[in-house]
Amino acid sequence: MTERYDGPVIDPHHHLWDLSLQRHPWLQKARKTGEEAAVGSLAPILRDYGIDDYRADAARQNIVATVHVEAGWSVAYPLEESRWLDGLDRSSGVARRYVARVPLDGPDAARLLEAEVENPSVVGIRDILSWHPDTAKRFASRPDRMGDRAWRAGLAHATRLGLVFDLMLYPWQMDEALDLVRAFPQTLFVLNHGGSPIDRTEDGMSLWRRGLQALGKEPNIRLKISDLVAYDHAWTLASLRPVIDHCLACFGPERAMFASDFPVARLHASFDEIYQVFRTVAAALSLDEQRALFFATANDTYRLGLADPAEIGRGLHV
Repeated sequence: MTERYDGPVIDPHHHLWDLSLQRHPWLQKARKTGEEAAVGSLAPILRDYGIDDYRADAARQNIVATVHVEAGWSVAYPLEESRWLDGLDRSSGVARRYVARVPLDGPDAARLLEAEVENPSVVGIRDILSWHPDTAKRFASRPDRMGDRAWRAGLAHATRLGLVFDLMLYPWQMDEALDLVRAFPQTLFVLNHGGSPIDRTEDGMSLWRRGLQALGKEPNIRLKISDLVAYDHAWTLASLRPVIDHCLACFGPERAMFASDFPVARLHASFDEIYQVFRTVAAALSLDEQRALFFATANDTYRLGLADPAEIGRGLHV
């Protein structure tokens, strides 16, 4: 068996929030109504989640830097989330870079993108595309945004500004996503959450496998293997392993990265449980491949600018 990677780790997908700011409608709604979301009941995470909370959860995993991904901050208050993050003590490496939220089909998209990119911490944009006929599982307002001319114009402008685009969708949208990825060869896309295999039926998983394989053949897309437990609430190592294996078969370690999606993933697993699965499955790979999954792909994708693990040893614990 190959030696397990024990070097520094980058977590390229997590969220922070302060509920007292009243800026996260999806969390405020769940708090008020108790309504379930696509990942199940949100009750366990309906509290503030700051840098110290993240550091406590991640304390045993040698995380040296993270990427904060937009956490559903209200579009009525554009640019605020990045400025809020700027005001936090990020000296530990948590939220070293941001993926911000800008509705790409909005009338003010170009101005907002230009304002976000002025912040050196902002390296990417996410405008969630996941649409589901069940409103409880729906993130996007309509199912056809990827083909919308105004939306594509916004994406083109984000690309000209050098921003990565975090792509979040469901497997039945992967054919449309394939067209999008091919139409924007200069855009670096990052597919979130392993492509969100939410339909666990045989047909659903087959659709996911085919779609992921097709997307993986395109050179301008990378994959975050993150929060797979959101789609497999009764998960075990045995149930998650083939999903991760397929992700790696489609993208390879050099274009894939492990990520926590905390605190959302906490609904179904602890931080250590998630990374134990990652480390166990990755142990069959070479050390260089493991380093890519835990560190190098994220470092390159999100321009974190950290030295290679071979040079910095075990790094700074957060």
